[in-house]
Parts: sequence; structure tokens; C-alpha cells
Amino acid sequence: MFNWFKKKNKDEDKKVQEEKIDILTEDADAAQINEDAHENEKINFNQDAQSINQNQGNEEKVQEKPEEVKEEKTSFFKRMFSGLEKTRQNLNYKLQTVFKGTDINDDFYDELEEVLVTSDIGVETVMNIIDNLKERIVRENVLDRKDALPLLKDEIKRIMNDNITTRDLKLEPSPAILLVVGVNGVGKTTTIGKLSYQFRQEGKSVLIAAADTFRAAAIEQLKEWANRANVDIIAHEESADPASVIFDAIMAAKARKTDILICDTAGRLHNKQNLMNELNKIKRVIDREFPNAVKENLLVLDATTGQNAIIQAKSFKETSDITGVCVTKLDGTAKGGVIIALESELHLPVKIIGVGEKIEDLQAFNVDDFVEALF
Repeated sequence: MFNWFKKKNKDEDKKVQEEKIDILTEDADAAQINEDAHENEKINFNQDAQSINQNQGNEEKVQEKPEEVKEEKTSFFKRMFSGLEKTRQNLNYKLQTVFKGTDINDDFYDELEEVLVTSDIGVETVMNIIDNLKERIVRENVLDRKDALPLLKDEIKRIMNDNITTRDLKLEPSPAILLVVGVNGVGKTTTIGKLSYQFRQEGKSVLIAAADTFRAAAIEQLKEWANRANVDIIAHEESADPASVIFDAIMAAKARKTDILICDTAGRLHNKQNLMNELNKIKRVIDREFPNAVKENLLVLDATTGQNAIIQAKSFKETSDITGVCVTKLDGTAKGGVIIALESELHLPVKIIGVGEKIEDLQAFNVDDFVEALF
């Protein structure tokens, strides 16, 4: 997805790892990062929009210097670290007590299980983590609780990586169509606007289809984001047939040879079958009219809803071919552990996360960085 996120070399990785260690071990640095995160939250929407407008009309892809790549990778981890502050505080405060003792006994496992479950990781996932951790502790003859913490982190990474083949947005080769789904209020419109802007920064042509014709003012809000991101939009009147909007957008994307067509959809409730049927109708139009396009179905979930996000994801997975998940609002919740359950229980790859309000706070998801920032 984001080109700058993929540009790696050995020196850069070494530098990033050193900065991770500094961030995680120095209280002063962590406090400063937390302060920076709060300052970022104070930046209002209009300032963000002004920054986008200043880049309108920029058709050329900017070639980054190695130093800029290093700085960008480092700031990614810092933003994730800051964004996960509430989740980390909630989890670490409880874990300090669990790993303070020495004996690894039944009480240790019971306490650890309670901490993980109350961090919205999910009961099924927690049981798998505990079972795997027990086996490793016995196999590696670990006797001290503090020595079990690195094993816990490893098991969380492993259980998230199981059955996940890729976390990259599948948008190449062009043309590609990105269908964005999710319930009302999870941040679909903002996600579409930020993705459009970032794709444009990568030199790709983007077209938006405003197929959320149900919610009042949804079309106007998406038009505003399209203007700020300097991309075109196809829209009908409110209450129009969403599938007809998608059809017209596909015709326009073909005629303009657009790289990426992003389709907004109504904020359909996961328990409303008629709205789910509407989504299936849209998918049939896409399959019929744009069969050669690369397809990505992105489910947007709000991290603040905790386990309710799992319920939504299960319903959408049953009805739609979800290929990836975007988890928003991680900076405003202590329930970031829900990401672990999404990947381990539902095998849905989390591809994008939102850790702030600024345009660059929407970023590609990395498991290693997530677990390090979480602990």
C-alpha cells in the first residue's frame, strides 16, 4: 500500500529497532511521546484540510531520500506507540502484578488469563495463547515469571500471523476497485478521504463512488473529502439506488483509465438483512461490469467498540468476501487488544490502522510494531 512504508534496508531496520528500544525503556521519552500525542489530537479538522489543499494539483510522485525514509519509518512507530497509549496503560498496569512474582504456577496462569480477557483480546484467543505459553514454558524450562513475558509476546505474534498470508492492500496491477463497508460511525468517510489523498501522493489516479445514498449528508461529506484530496467523485441524488451509482462509477473509471476506484457504501447495520442484500447487489454489479479489476473489500471497524467489533466482523464475513480490515480510533480507546482477536479468531488481516486525526495517522499495520508498542 504505502510505498514509503515498504522501503527497507538493513541500516534502516537497525536504526528503527534502536529507536524502539529507546522508546520502550526510557520513561522520559514515553512521557514526551504521550504529550505529543495529546498535542496532535488538538489539531483540528480544518488544519488537516488546509494541509491537503496545499498539495492539490501535485501530479508528480515525490522521490524520497534515504534520510526521509528513515525518519518516516521511525515516526510511524512513534505514532503507533502514542496511539496505543490507553491500551498499553490498561494492559501493562495489570501485567506488572502478574509478572512480579517468581513461581510459575496455576495462579500465574489464572491471573494472566484474566488480564488478557479484560483487555478485549477475546476468550477463545486468550485460551489459545495460554495453552501455547504453557507448552513453551515447560519445553524451555522457564522458572521465573519475568522470563515468561518475552514468550508471551512471541505467542501473540505467532497466533496473529497464523493463517494470514498478506497485510498489503491488493490494489495492483491497475485497475483496482476498493469497496469500503462497515456500520455507521466507524470512520468510513474519513478513511476513504485519507486513503484517496495517500494514493494521490503515490502518483495514482483515484475516483470515488458515493454509494452511501441512505445517510443524510453522506454525499456532501464525501464530496468535501474528494475536493480536499483532489480526486474526482461520482454521485447521484440522496436515496438513489446505490448499485446504479457503482455502475456509473465503473463506466467512468474505465473511460478515464483510473488506477483505483474507491466505493463508499451505506453504514449498514450488521443485523439488517435488507441492507446486507443491498451490499450483495453492489458486488454483483462489480463482478459483472468490472471483472478484470483487482478487488479489495475493506471492512472498517471502530476500536472503541471492543468485542462488538468482533460481532460486526463475523456478520460481514458471513455476507461479504472481506479481504482486509481497517481499525480506526485506536488512539481513543483502551480496547486495542481487539486486533489480536480479529486476526486469530476470524483470520481477517488487519491492513490499516488509525492512530490519530492527522492525515498521516492512517498507516499500514505491522504485527511486530503493534506488539512492541502494546507492551
